[in-house]
Amino acid sequence: MPLLRRARAVAVSAALLATGCLAVSANAHADPDLHVPAPECIQPGPVLRYLVVFDRGTSEPLARAETAAACGTTVGYYPAISVAVVTSGDPGFGQRIGPDRAYSAQADGLSRRTGSPARKKDDEPVSRSAAPGGAVDRTAEQWDMDLIHAAEAHAISGGSRDVVVGVLDSGIDPAHPDLVGALDPALSAGCTNGIADPEQSAWAPTTSAHGTHVAGIIAAADDGAGTTGVAPGVRIASVKVVDDDGFIYPEYAVCGFMWAATHAMTVTNNSYFIDPWVFTCQNKSGQAVVYEAVRRAVDYAAAQGVLTVAAAGNGGADLTKPGRDTQSPTNAAAEDVKPRSVDNTCLLLPAQLRNVVAVSSVGASKVKAGYSSYGLGAVDVTAPGGDRKQPPDDGEQGCVLSTVPDDGYDYSCGTSMAAPHVSGVAALLASTHPSANPGELTRMLNTEAETLPCPADYDLNGTGAQDAYCTGYSEYNGFYGHGLVDALEAVQR
Repeated sequence: MPLLRRARAVAVSAALLATGCLAVSANAHADPDLHVPAPECIQPGPVLRYLVVFDRGTSEPLARAETAAACGTTVGYYPAISVAVVTSGDPGFGQRIGPDRAYSAQADGLSRRTGSPARKKDDEPVSRSAAPGGAVDRTAEQWDMDLIHAAEAHAISGGSRDVVVGVLDSGIDPAHPDLVGALDPALSAGCTNGIADPEQSAWAPTTSAHGTHVAGIIAAADDGAGTTGVAPGVRIASVKVVDDDGFIYPEYAVCGFMWAATHAMTVTNNSYFIDPWVFTCQNKSGQAVVYEAVRRAVDYAAAQGVLTVAAAGNGGADLTKPGRDTQSPTNAAAEDVKPRSVDNTCLLLPAQLRNVVAVSSVGASKVKAGYSSYGLGAVDVTAPGGDRKQPPDDGEQGCVLSTVPDDGYDYSCGTSMAAPHVSGVAALLASTHPSANPGELTRMLNTEAETLPCPADYDLNGTGAQDAYCTGYSEYNGFYGHGLVDALEAVQR
């Protein structure tokens, strides 16, 4: 940060920390000839939340002082990565603090006519065809667990209670009979204000079954009733990063990664992309702020021993050549969304970041699901996410059965379902190799995966045209990365 900006921040810090928005002059520690009046702050509303990136090493008092001088209020600061969560009702805050340092996803979602968020993000559909299971054993319907040899793995190990998987999602039902033994409330928190709230009301699900479904794939109990997860012996934590409108704004994700890092979690599962941009472009000022903040949080988590697993997305896109984005901002009115060209500097976050294991999806036939995004170098491994066009041999539902709130068990398809299979296998590996770091766990995931070569014919619709092009070679390609994860291999070493 420029020295002049630092001098100004120090000069106004004492008064502004007390008042939030009062004009003051430089104090005796700054240049005596430099008078730095704070702008006259206005609060016309709405009060927006911002993510602000500071120079690395910026102290919390200095960050708070700069924020106040720009007419903002710091609600949370992560000194390890020098990122703040700030609120302000002053429309000039972003320009004052610096557009290269601050971004508000809420501002991008304001309708030009109403001044309020314009649309709700659709959750991944969950079929409601399956009734609550009660004491009924539903494992025979879990073709996905057969595909990765989960039952054989459980005969050796279901995982260690020392291993914790943070489920960064829409919340986990704390009373579900298949999850109550695995869920650790003391490690759970809600992040939908950008700062962690450990109260159960903050991390329990409200409007979405998604997080509970994901959690069941990872760690549903192996008790002869309901479903069984990949790693039923490990613990899980509910880290709620999805708000009631279905959005995962960048400050939510940063909070989730930092909570996991500071609470010694082993793995985090991230079955989402960060709103409001499907592809976050590194060379666009506001989006560059998002990219940098999330990258810092993921890297910090990795340095603290946390392996990050993320879904590759359901856009059916080649992530290395995304081409066009017709959905962003995801929270704006449909008429306010203009198609834009995107290139390989625009990434799906967090899946395409370094220190992240990105996961594509296959159906019961071990072929890439049509919806699954892909890309050589973008996908690390694949796992069962389900595909209605690839039902199992018994003709049952082609999507993945798992837990949902109110003691239920339902089906859903998506890379959101594929990622937790990988998180579960990673948890088994961490149980078998308790001293392994994230890089070592990633290498084991890759080397122990079942090789899946590119399909000779990828014409899912029978039109005579290829629906996507798989590049690479058998052991590593754009559809499947290093291959299909294997739970049995994870516990046999």
